[in-house]
Amino acid sequence: MPPQEIIENNQLWVRYVSPTPATSADVTNLKKELERKLDTLGARDSGICPVREELHIQCFDELIRQITINCAERGILLVRVRDEFRMVKETLQSLYDSSIAYGLKKALIGESQKELMKNKQLQLEKDIKELGYQIEDLEETIRMKTETYAYERKQFAERLAVEKQDYKNRIFKIQENLST
Repeated sequence: MPPQEIIENNQLWVRYVSPTPATSADVTNLKKELERKLDTLGARDSGICPVREELHIQCFDELIRQITINCAERGILLVRVRDEFRMVKETLQSLYDSSIAYGLKKALIGESQKELMKNKQLQLEKDIKELGYQIEDLEETIRMKTETYAYERKQFAERLAVEKQDYKNRIFKIQENLST
């Protein structure tokens, strides 16, 4: 396995692989060191935490190193599992990012459509008011025409009644003249 290069506090540290097999005490020490670094660096216990993730990656790499010394095939298989996990994680991160972008896009479209609907609602309310005014005007026109036609009808009926009476009087005079 190649040596690991780590830059910490602007210093380059090179870690070489030890060829000695790991003991159970080494695993216990690794566990204690992991817990100590988690506490020291303030890693969160739950949720997404880059610090915790990086420490677990380092711990897993050390376990792979220890297992590879004892059995190279197991180590290679663990490296394959680690790489597959990283690819799945990157794919899920990409999917998450694209879903966030999609959600924001849909939210913006929703907001613009909401604004359009609000403008349409205001226009329709304005149209309703204008139509209400037109209805009032038409009802007033109908009322005035009804009164006008009723007045004209009444005058026409009175004129007809006068003419009728005039014709009756003429008929009466003609009948008197004939009888005398």
